[in-house]
Amino acid sequence: MIGLEVHAQVTSASKLFSGASTTFGAEPNTNVSLVDAAMPGMLPVLNAFCVEQAVRTGLGLKARINLFSRFDRKNYFYPDLPQGYQISQLYHPIVGEGEVLVDMAPGVARKVRVERIHLEQDAGKSIHDLDPEATLVDLNRTGVALMEIVSKPDIRGPEEAAEYVRKLRQILRYLGTCDGNMQEGSLRADVNVSVRPKGSTEFGTRCEIKNMNSMRFITQAIEYEARRQIAILEDGGRVDQETRLYDPNRGETRSMRSKEEAHDYRYFPDPDLLPLELTADWVEGVAVGLPELPDAKKARFVLDYGMTEYDAGVLTAEVASADFFEAVASGRDGKQAANWVINELFGRLNKEGRGIETSPIAPG
Repeated sequence: MIGLEVHAQVTSASKLFSGASTTFGAEPNTNVSLVDAAMPGMLPVLNAFCVEQAVRTGLGLKARINLFSRFDRKNYFYPDLPQGYQISQLYHPIVGEGEVLVDMAPGVARKVRVERIHLEQDAGKSIHDLDPEATLVDLNRTGVALMEIVSKPDIRGPEEAAEYVRKLRQILRYLGTCDGNMQEGSLRADVNVSVRPKGSTEFGTRCEIKNMNSMRFITQAIEYEARRQIAILEDGGRVDQETRLYDPNRGETRSMRSKEEAHDYRYFPDPDLLPLELTADWVEGVAVGLPELPDAKKARFVLDYGMTEYDAGVLTAEVASADFFEAVASGRDGKQAANWVINELFGRLNKEGRGIETSPIAPG
């Protein structure tokens, strides 16, 4: 049984509760406001655009939008968290239950239910390898808006987990709510894994693997963790509930902290922030502005251009690829256009290490 908590950085020019920039790669501690640094007397001001982005994401996942939500303080100490707490949404998240259809093979899709989406702040970054005698702290990331997208434990294997993250990333990029850049940390996943005997209806004890930032590592970590838990049970042992980290160099997970060592976060409503109350008319206005999403675009390509599901999937993998194809196919034979784009153009671009955005050939 596998469930994922995906942390998606909201595409926004400024942070969740301050006007500081979210530009990646800036000099350390240059994108930091007085709010981010937790200076005394500084109050958070909610970024309305981040709220809209979260609602867009919920609508894109066919989820229920909660017209009432609230922010809570998650209390813990860490050097890169200057407030001593993270502002999150434990009790009243902005988005309720939704779903993601995961493509496992042509014509075969699995539905993974989404339990909730909530807004929260990111923490800063502790840097341990620049000074042999000290840990350095960069607060540029502190306060950046995240959407935590929590799935139900519907996923049944490592490949399905990776495909779920890939499909979720695709939807977010279509919506324009997260750029999905895993190398820059814009999309990270915590993976919950448990095993149970065949035929059993009871969930096994789960272990959480933190901060996975690639599809390959997600697959490898789940494969290893499932084998580890099965070996423990077959030897008559008991799986301990704990948080683990994946070591890609060794291809194994290792213990980070046990359930007994887990933090007591002492959540309580943030007294500096009023409850967030939306109107149904405003949510409807956001819904009207949604773009055509991957599944709808793929189905339209199959119907309108007579291409296979596989070809439609390749062309709709990215918004830019789909737009390029439609420009090429305008006034031309759709099948021939698809064959040229997929086989000739994509082949040439892959050989040169280019993306469709930097294609030397114009679609017209």
